[in-house]
Amino acid sequence: MKPDTTFISISVGKQTLTVVDVNHNKRQYSVSTARNGPGELSGSECTPLGLHCIAEMIGQGTAEGTVFIGRKPTGEVCSQEVLKKFPERDWIVTRIMWLSGLEPGKNLEGKVDTKARYIYIHGTPYEEFLGTPNSKGCIQMGNRNIIELFNIVGVGTKVMIEE
Repeated sequence: MKPDTTFISISVGKQTLTVVDVNHNKRQYSVSTARNGPGELSGSECTPLGLHCIAEMIGQGTAEGTVFIGRKPTGEVCSQEVLKKFPERDWIVTRIMWLSGLEPGKNLEGKVDTKARYIYIHGTPYEEFLGTPNSKGCIQMGNRNIIELFNIVGVGTKVMIEE
């Protein structure tokens, strides 16, 4: 699939991500959005609503469970040992799809800018929480699912996040 023929829809209420291609083929995944619910304000730790696009894709070819800090691989692969060693981390693993808002004043520019808030679709080591709000604003996915999604979308793919 190509970015101009795919579309991602994320439901905060249902905790799902659905990707649809030009032929209306659908794949649906369980996700976790923000514990604080929806919201666009910087520092809120909320998931921003509205129309976005994938601005950058990070992690192509890295191992499942690769740990990222500042969008760079740390050289670690997530394990129970690594989780226990660094309990304070906001875990971003496997793949990153960095979102950019497309609606000025709602999720683009100023104190509501999604990209400046570092809002991603990314893998999580806490897959048991998928289906419930558990993030600090990002959209978390299972690691095999994020790899699958990463391989069927691209930079520019539109992403609608709705309540």
